[in-house]
Amino acid sequence: MFNLFFNTHYKTLTEIDIHSHLIPGIDDGAVDMDTSIKLIEELYLLGYRKLITTPHISDMCPNSKKSILKGYHALKKEVLKRDINMEIEVGAEYYIDESFEKLLESEQLLSFGKKNYLLFEFSYFTPPHDIDNLIYDMILNGYTPVLAHPERYLYWHHNFYKYKELKEMGVLFQININSISGHYNKDIQNIVEQLIKAGMVNFIGSDVHHMAHIKSLKKSFSLSLYKKTFKYNTILNKTL
Repeated sequence: MFNLFFNTHYKTLTEIDIHSHLIPGIDDGAVDMDTSIKLIEELYLLGYRKLITTPHISDMCPNSKKSILKGYHALKKEVLKRDINMEIEVGAEYYIDESFEKLLESEQLLSFGKKNYLLFEFSYFTPPHDIDNLIYDMILNGYTPVLAHPERYLYWHHNFYKYKELKEMGVLFQININSISGHYNKDIQNIVEQLIKAGMVNFIGSDVHHMAHIKSLKKSFSLSLYKKTFKYNTILNKTL
């Protein structure tokens, strides 16, 4: 009886995830192919049917479009081989630094969706500079900017108006589901609740790196705040 209850109540409310680190051995996510497959199988059990996986591109994870696509095709091949009914697509999570600015100028970036959604992140501890021009350049180059986990940038926790400024610039927000359950810390949980209740959330993502994130997802799915995310916001995952 417990398993029946668990399976029907602790699942995602959208079948599409837009943020994860499932390509093996390419960043701080899945370390090998077996781990990747295990994570995908667990996400399937939680109700997901499409995953847009997004490896890091940064100085710490100096991936390229070429290396990511190579890993993606290997992962997709393995998913088909093991007969897992999961659609896999690929994007990237771009860390904003000088390297990103050069990439934006020189090549087609790994975006997703018909509106060329571009997932990006900042340092958690150091406020970014010249955000206005950065966002303008993304839009000018044909991308729709999507800020990954805005609730995790500590320097904005006491300046909520900054989130409103970003929205006014045309930035969409993707929150991490596990922020809802306090997986990171209480302050992040408080900010994600404010963003949800203010109707400022556009996408939700698992940001799965390892099995501990899967366990936390199950907890997050059981909370009323997760359900309120869909009540107070227009969540775009289903449009992908």
